[in-house]
Amino acid sequence: MSNASQADGGTARSGSTSGAVRVAFAFWITLVGTTVPTPLYPLYEMEFGFSSLTVTVIYAVYALGVVVGLLIFGRLSDQIGRRPVILTALVLSVAADAVFLAAVDLAMLVVGRVLAGLSAALVIGAATAALAELIKDPRHPRRAATVAIFANLGGLATGTLLAGIVSDVAPEPLRLPWVIVLVLAVVGIIAMIGVPETVAQRSPLTLRPQRLRVPPNIRGDFVRSATTAGAGFAALGVLTAVSGLFLGMVLHEESHTLAALVVFLAFAGAAFGQLLTRVLSSRTALACACAGLIVAAGLLAFSMWMAVLVTLLIGSTITGVAAGVAVGDGITTITMKTAPEGQAEVVSTFFAILFAMLGVPAVGVGLLIQVTGLRAAAELFSAVVAVLALVVLISLVRGGPARAGARPGG
Repeated sequence: MSNASQADGGTARSGSTSGAVRVAFAFWITLVGTTVPTPLYPLYEMEFGFSSLTVTVIYAVYALGVVVGLLIFGRLSDQIGRRPVILTALVLSVAADAVFLAAVDLAMLVVGRVLAGLSAALVIGAATAALAELIKDPRHPRRAATVAIFANLGGLATGTLLAGIVSDVAPEPLRLPWVIVLVLAVVGIIAMIGVPETVAQRSPLTLRPQRLRVPPNIRGDFVRSATTAGAGFAALGVLTAVSGLFLGMVLHEESHTLAALVVFLAFAGAAFGQLLTRVLSSRTALACACAGLIVAAGLLAFSMWMAVLVTLLIGSTITGVAAGVAVGDGITTITMKTAPEGQAEVVSTFFAILFAMLGVPAVGVGLLIQVTGLRAAAELFSAVVAVLALVVLISLVRGGPARAGARPGG
């Protein structure tokens, strides 16, 4: 190879690396903005005078925005390119941050959450695909997926911790966190300007709801993975929506950083859980996820019953790990057993279920809190999560070794 060719190859690799870093940052900061409100909900509750039920509804609105965005815009980056979609996600993220920054009533919080949900829906698919196309290293074929996992779940974890710390140590706790993420999102927009487009052949623009489909050959595996991951996401949603209320009302802890830590541990655990699926067979991974959710549900119920912080933190972490393992197992099952031309529909179906489970049960718990109180509602919800996981675990045991060969370890 000539020196000129080597130089061109080095420049291309350098450009791809730079582009991947910028896309990962855009992915990360967009997801950061979606979890900033988590430790701030008790403050919003006092500021605007709404109930714990309203908090869960606000959270569910975000999940609804993600589901709608996935179904309508899931294929948009294939049609117009990755970069325009990521830039649109960043603009929506800036808009959501600005709405929260200027929020003076409940209606503005709802608008901000809808915008945040749409931004997340756009960036998840487009940035994940862009990273896969920019990071092509035959020696490390999973590097792109690893970067995507940590940009995604790392952003979710960072947003809540950032807001918790800033609201505890700085003035204007309902304003300053939004200033920080808004500025970083603007930096992300500027950084994306120089990123190369990775979609060479584009299809005509068609905005219609994406069909939800599960092929018959993976239906059993899909239902097991979706049920387990859905139960984990339901637990994550409830933790995100009401952990701050629990800490304040039951443990009388006013630290927003502590409330943020509960959610941070859950999302960090989810990132770790997805990586675990690389060293576990499919059957083992899902069985471990079910067992983890059962243990976590017990710990969370105990935390509510006895008002113990340590078991809440441990339970949150285990919940995240179990949910991450189940998600990783589901995605691997889909990609290994579904034809490439049908994978987008099946993945969209999978994530639509997960984000619906992220929001709807949170509202149910909010309603239950009005009737039974926070502790009883959380204990009942924990029991439901444990039962769902147990049902899947029993189906795995009855299924015998047939599913064990679904995926080699690693």
